[in-house]
Amino acid sequence: LLPIMAAITSACASVPPVNADGSSEARLGEMVNLGGPKVTVLRVLEDSRCPVEVDCVWAGRIKVSVKIELGSKTTEGELASDQPLPIADGLLTLVSATPAKSSQRAIAPGDYRFTLKFSGGL
Repeated sequence: LLPIMAAITSACASVPPVNADGSSEARLGEMVNLGGPKVTVLRVLEDSRCPVEVDCVWAGRIKVSVKIELGSKTTEGELASDQPLPIADGLLTLVSATPAKSSQRAIAPGDYRFTLKFSGGL
């Protein structure tokens, strides 16, 4: 019975869906298929976003390390909310990250959600 349950569980594991606008949301370590590249956010490198309860002169940014699989080629790169990453024939964009930053508490790595989008045809 355990092997059958393991097979069913692994078959149910799926890649997050792509939204109507071509974006997809992922957690750290979760791969998303963006209709060309498959992207996995590996870790947060910088989170200098302005906390929600503070008035800032600069909105800040979030920067992540990503693994990009395109065909048989796999590369790693850095993707920031203020600068799309050119890959293949398009741009990979970090559209947003949640939760919003707060000066009251730190964000646990498992709480992050990243909205990514690939726009083809440079």
